[in-house]
Amino acid sequence: MALTKEQSKSLVSQFGANENDTGNTKVQVALLTARVQQLTTHVQNYPKDKSAKRSLLKVIGQRKKLLKYLQNTNLETYRALIKELGLRK
Repeated sequence: MALTKEQSKSLVSQFGANENDTGNTKVQVALLTARVQQLTTHVQNYPKDKSAKRSLLKVIGQRKKLLKYLQNTNLETYRALIKELGLRK
């Protein structure tokens, strides 16, 4: 199950410069975090769904790469984003 248009629009407007700023790294990380939360609850409810587990690991890897890029380019933005999203770093 993917994010709804309303959910993604609200995340884009919250983390982007404007509502069409979907390429911003902060927006991409926020969207991936929402997707990780959805997939986590799905995997907990359906433990035998191996494709969902694989998708979850894939999305986590994408988010990790983007966070590493953001950490290397702009450390203050990285720290603020992690605090705002509630991630563990």
